[in-house]
Amino acid sequence: MEAFPAIAGTRAAVPSVQTAVSFVVPAFNEQANVADTVREVEIAARGLDDFEIILVNDGSSDNTAEIIDTLARSNGRVRAVHNKQNLGLGGAYKAGVAKATMPYVIMVPGDNNHPADGIVPILDRIGQADVVIPYVANPQVRQWHRRLISEAFRSLLNILFGLKVPYYNGLVVHRLTLLKTITIETDGFAYQAEALVKLLRGGASSVAVPVQISHRGDRTTRAFRWKNVKTVLAAIWRLRKK
Repeated sequence: MEAFPAIAGTRAAVPSVQTAVSFVVPAFNEQANVADTVREVEIAARGLDDFEIILVNDGSSDNTAEIIDTLARSNGRVRAVHNKQNLGLGGAYKAGVAKATMPYVIMVPGDNNHPADGIVPILDRIGQADVVIPYVANPQVRQWHRRLISEAFRSLLNILFGLKVPYYNGLVVHRLTLLKTITIETDGFAYQAEALVKLLRGGASSVAVPVQISHRGDRTTRAFRWKNVKTVLAAIWRLRKK
């Protein structure tokens, strides 16, 4: 993969400020994983000035809601948000962002696919730009068809919108005040792509950071199900029409 040291917009990079982060953790039927996700986030956040963890139960039908409530009662940094019905990854993210109180926000899925050592390099870049965009530094560990689809998606968006984003689906860090200047319309998997396109085309500055992943971070994903593919295509179509 080509190198992506930085992606500069027209806005000046943000000076280093307090590294306080809201972690938005969407969880849909993740009773077996959400507590471990919280543990990894807490490890990753040890070097921050402050942080909070917003657990979003996205209409789960298992015991995720009860587990999230228990975690919130026992940990002062954890808050629970409950969607009455399953809204999708983007919908859960937006519900969490609406409750965020820290200067920066990042989404970490509640499936425990992202160990702390893969999150820390992203957090280390906070303050260098409006947006921190991680990309997979060792894509060869992923199955070939997933690499192919991911690269096709990235290339399509970059061509359509004149960008050079290395990866659209990672654990992106946003400056919260800037993120709230846009409206993310999709509730599906393309929510982050929509946010990045709107912000970067609007002049936000960004920095890219390579992140090593393991097979642990390449488990079966729901993203390539036909229902989700349709929502992604619809989101791209709406963006293209604007």
